[in-house]
Amino acid sequence: MYNCLEKMRSGEPFTDKDREFNNKALITTLKQIHDDLDQAVFRAYGWDDLIPLWQKVYRDPPQPPLSKGGEESSQKVPLASLFKGGAEGGGIGDLGGSNPKEELEQTILQRLVDLNAERAEEERNGFVRWLRPEYQAPDEVVTQKVIEGVGVEEKKEEVVIAPPEQQKFPTKLKDQLAAIRDLLRTQGGEWTITQIAAQFKGTSAKKLETIQNCLEILEDLGVILSHTETETKCYYATL
Repeated sequence: MYNCLEKMRSGEPFTDKDREFNNKALITTLKQIHDDLDQAVFRAYGWDDLIPLWQKVYRDPPQPPLSKGGEESSQKVPLASLFKGGAEGGGIGDLGGSNPKEELEQTILQRLVDLNAERAEEERNGFVRWLRPEYQAPDEVVTQKVIEGVGVEEKKEEVVIAPPEQQKFPTKLKDQLAAIRDLLRTQGGEWTITQIAAQFKGTSAKKLETIQNCLEILEDLGVILSHTETETKCYYATL
């Protein structure tokens, strides 16, 4: 079924066997279902601007040229040739590259990476988008982001929410330094001491004092850097 679907999308002509199978398996219907699903996912992510590019690549495949007798030619049309910029190509210059499918996939991948970083930053600042809060975080404090002009006069203080699985904070200084270093290195972004402390089990003034001491040591060693606006934020040096 999917071999036939790929042929249909690429514009490759069907053989008699393909046509017979298409009539039995309704590949055209399968393609329509996939097309509807793809567009629904784009809209769910708020990426409606990519739908026209997707349509050019997947929904409006190149049609095989006709032979002199009016039948489909066996010669396959290169997909990239239909997407070259300019009037002669009649394609979409937005994609820029010679392989529109690869360009589109790279754009989607980059947006997912950026979205992941954005969500991680939100969670560090206390805003977690639980899918099932009553199951995933029944004991956590959930705060609503303040949206200007929607009945909220004063900005609420952000609440730091611990991750679903907190790490055990090491007891030895060497291991403490490594744990904090690895946290900032792997997660990226800027961290306050409260946000760092929330990633480890237990809450106490002593733990905060220990973390503060570790941060000072790591900064003296050049492993992390920090800056202070309203509060001090630390980040991994190479970032």
